[in-house]
Amino acid sequence: MSDNLARNYARPSHPAAPQRATEAPRPHIEIVPSREQRKARPKLAYGITAVLGIIAIIAAQLVLSVVTSQGAYEIAALQTQQKEATRDAQAITEDLDRLKSPQFLAANAQALGMVTNANPAYLRLSDGAVLGQPFGEQGVGASGASSLVPNALLAGVPLVTEQAPPAESEAKSATPTPPAAPQAPAELPLQNGIPAPATH
Repeated sequence: MSDNLARNYARPSHPAAPQRATEAPRPHIEIVPSREQRKARPKLAYGITAVLGIIAIIAAQLVLSVVTSQGAYEIAALQTQQKEATRDAQAITEDLDRLKSPQFLAANAQALGMVTNANPAYLRLSDGAVLGQPFGEQGVGASGASSLVPNALLAGVPLVTEQAPPAESEAKSATPTPPAAPQAPAELPLQNGIPAPATH
């Protein structure tokens, strides 16, 4: 046994594998796309179109916001004008209501020489006959304005006879006309010794 141990079996040496100096590059392998894949692939033109579309949408929004704000300012100005016109119309309506009041009409009628008549008279148009007993100036009862409650809103409003003539007629007239003398109010006739208004 010692003999077996003493023997040296030399193993055959295997030559080392030669090291690869340089590995050859592998060829780049790529899957070739089909026609459908190439058609489905987005192109640069599509991207540019999308970007331009987004820019156009943003610009349209800006323009619309500017136009809307300008329209809001115009609406506010028109509402202000409408309020002023409504206020003027109300003032003119109040003036017309004052001028068509019974007190003002009666005062104007009296200033023009009209008289009140307690007995109504009618004119028949078919033949022109007068029905009733009309009175002339001698049949004046009471003045129309005296039987009415005075209107405080008519203070300072001139009557028809006191209004100044228009400026055009003054310019046309070469000679100045003297102002008319104020007329004294007509005296009321006495009825049984006491002037009294007609009540019916």
